[in-house]
Amino acid sequence: MATAEKAAAIAELTDRFRDSGAAVLTEYRGLTVAQLSELRTSLREHATYAVVKNTLTKRAAAEAGVAGLDEHLQGPTAIAFVTGDPVEAAKGLRDFAKANPHLVIKAGILDGKPLSPEEITKLADLESRETLLAKLAGAMNASLSQAVYLFAAPLSQAARTVDALRAKVEQEGPVADAAPASTEAAEAEAETPAADEVAAPAEEATTNVAEGGDES
Repeated sequence: MATAEKAAAIAELTDRFRDSGAAVLTEYRGLTVAQLSELRTSLREHATYAVVKNTLTKRAAAEAGVAGLDEHLQGPTAIAFVTGDPVEAAKGLRDFAKANPHLVIKAGILDGKPLSPEEITKLADLESRETLLAKLAGAMNASLSQAVYLFAAPLSQAARTVDALRAKVEQEGPVADAAPASTEAAEAEAETPAADEVAAPAEEATTNVAEGGDES
């Protein structure tokens, strides 16, 4: 390969490493062209699967600041550059490897951290991002529904209480207004002496004076 072509290939691989959230190294020895095409198609939504040259990949990884892959860059190598959901990409590789044992998962990186084949398998066993988000959204909706119920229930009860009080006031308002007046009248009547009670002492005084005159 000419120097210019090597430089272009290294630059392209470097960009792929930088633009990918994860990458998985595989050995594809024994896979047919049709099988490789099938694998690319199955990963298309989440990753780009590319056959690479080990020496150029080492240089590209170094330029991209990716570590932990050099020791695995041996034999026929292809890399899944993950730009979508890493979990779904790992699932696709795992499932394809189960159906096609010639595909060997050798290593990977996720957010700059090296992954062993076992860790990639564990990643594949996780729930997808969409599933986790759906569960999170469901949990949030349930919490919001509970919160709305808790806030709305007391308000509804308060509204019913206010309406009941208003209806009672409207029905009993006139009677309640008259009651204080009747009470005041009764109190005034109790405090004011009756006419005959006022006259009685005067009559008694007259009688006493008269009687006193008789005695003198």
